[in-house]
Amino acid sequence: MSGKRNALLEMPGSEFKEIGHRLIDEIADFIDNIDQRPVTTDLSFAQLSAIIGRAPLPEDGKAAMEIVHHAADVLLNYSLLNGHPRFFGYITSSAAPIGALADLLAAAVNPNVGARILSPVATVIEKQVIKWIGAFVGLPACFDGLLVSGGNMANFTAFCAAINAKVPEHKKEGIAGAASKPLVYCSRATHTWIEKAVAFSGMGTNSIRWIPTDSGNRMDVGLLEGAILEDKKNHLLPIMVVGTAGDVSTGAVDDLKGIAAICKRYDCWYHIDGAYGIPAAVVPEQRSVFEGMDEADSIAVDPHKWLYTPLEAGCTLVKDPNHLIQTYSSHPVYYNFSNDEEPEARNFYEYGFQNSRGFRALKVWMVLQQAGKLGFMEMIATDIKLAGSLFSLASEHAELEAVSHNLSIVTFRYFPPGCPEADVNKLNELLLNDLQRNGEVFLSNAVIGGRYCLRACIVNFRTSKKDIEEIVEIVVRNGRKVAATFFTVPPSK
Repeated sequence: MSGKRNALLEMPGSEFKEIGHRLIDEIADFIDNIDQRPVTTDLSFAQLSAIIGRAPLPEDGKAAMEIVHHAADVLLNYSLLNGHPRFFGYITSSAAPIGALADLLAAAVNPNVGARILSPVATVIEKQVIKWIGAFVGLPACFDGLLVSGGNMANFTAFCAAINAKVPEHKKEGIAGAASKPLVYCSRATHTWIEKAVAFSGMGTNSIRWIPTDSGNRMDVGLLEGAILEDKKNHLLPIMVVGTAGDVSTGAVDDLKGIAAICKRYDCWYHIDGAYGIPAAVVPEQRSVFEGMDEADSIAVDPHKWLYTPLEAGCTLVKDPNHLIQTYSSHPVYYNFSNDEEPEARNFYEYGFQNSRGFRALKVWMVLQQAGKLGFMEMIATDIKLAGSLFSLASEHAELEAVSHNLSIVTFRYFPPGCPEADVNKLNELLLNDLQRNGEVFLSNAVIGGRYCLRACIVNFRTSKKDIEEIVEIVVRNGRKVAATFFTVPPSK
C-alpha cells in the first residue's frame, strides 16, 4: 500500500510558509506598536462572544489561512495586553518575543518531556534550565527539580514531597495513618495555593496554623515558634513551615533566615514560596533580603513572572531531589523507560504529577540565553527602581496616599483632601474598576490593614520612567471623575 492517508490536518511546506510568514508579520507589527494600543478593551462578554461568533462546530473544515487570520485578528485586537508597558496587574510579566518563537518551535517538534526516550534533547535542555535557575538566584548546586505550569503547581509539587518526607505512611495509609495530626505553618500573607494543597492532600484546612504578620506584612517569627511549641505540647505534629519571598499583595519577604533556624530546631520541612520574588536575589543590593533561602528544603519560582517568559512556566526546586522521586515515581509494566544505562539521564514523570509533559523548558532556555545573567540583573533592578519612583510620586502627590513598597510592588490610594476616611475604600474600589475598563493602565488591588489599595506590580521590561509618571496623572484624573460621580466630595482643582 502506498501513498498518504487522508490527511486533512497535513499542511504542505509551501502553505505553512505562506500562512506562517503572514502571521509573523502580524505579530511583529503587534509587538512594534503594542504601546500605541489600549491595555484592554471595554467590551462585554456578550460583545466578545458576538465577535467570535456563536456558530456550532462546522460540519466541514475551513481553509487554514482563514482560520489563522481570524484567530490573529481576535487575539491581537481584543485581548488584555499584559505585555503593554502600562500593565501592572497581579504578577504577570511582559513576555519576551523570543519565547513566542520558542513555543512555535517546541510545538512543531512536540516532544513529550515525561520520559527521556520520548524527548532526548528536550530532557537535556530542561535539566540544564533547572540548574541555570538555581544558580541564577544563588542556590547551592544540589538543588534540582522540574518545570510545571505555574505557582500553584510549583508549590503543591513541593508540598506533597514534604508530606511524603515527614509523614511517610501518608502515601499508603493517607493522613489517617499519621501517628498524630500533622500541621503546616504559614503567614496570613501566604498565597491561596496553601489552602488548595492541604485540602486536596487530605490534611484539611484546619491543619493550617495561620501566623500573624508584623507591620511590614512579614511572618512574625516569634509567634511562629510559640505556635509550634504549643502544638508539640499538645502532641500534634508540626511538619512544614512556608515562608514567602515576595507576597502577592505587597511584595514583602519574610525573615527567611529566622524561619530556617526554627525549621531546623523543630525538624520541619522548610518551603519557600518565591514564585514572584526569588529572581530579585540576583540583584546585589537585594541579596541580603533573601538571606537564608539556601537553607530551604524546597523553593517555588515562576519564570513566567520575573524572568519574562511566556505562560506557562513554573519551577519546583528541591534541595534533595530524591524526595521528588520517592513521592512521584512509579513503574507500571507498560513503561519501558529506564535510566540504568545512563545514570545522568532523567525521566521527568518521576519528579512530579504529570506523565505527559509539554516542552516548557525551551522558552525559558532561550529567554535566559538572550539576556544572560547580567541582562536580567539590570532588568529586575530597573523594575524595582521604577516601583520606588512610583512610591515616591504617590508620596508627594496631595491626592494620593503611598502605602507600601517592597521589591517591585507598590500600593497606594486615591485620597482627595476632604474625603471622609469611611468613603476612601469604596472610592478606590470604584476607581480600580474604572481603570481596569478604560484601557489606559491596568492595576490590581490589595487590602492592607483594612485599607483598599490600588496595587502596581512592575515585572515589565517595556515600562519606562515616563509610563510611571503617566500612571499618576491617569489615576488622579480618573479618581477625580469617579469622586465627582459617586461622592459628595468635590474634585480638587
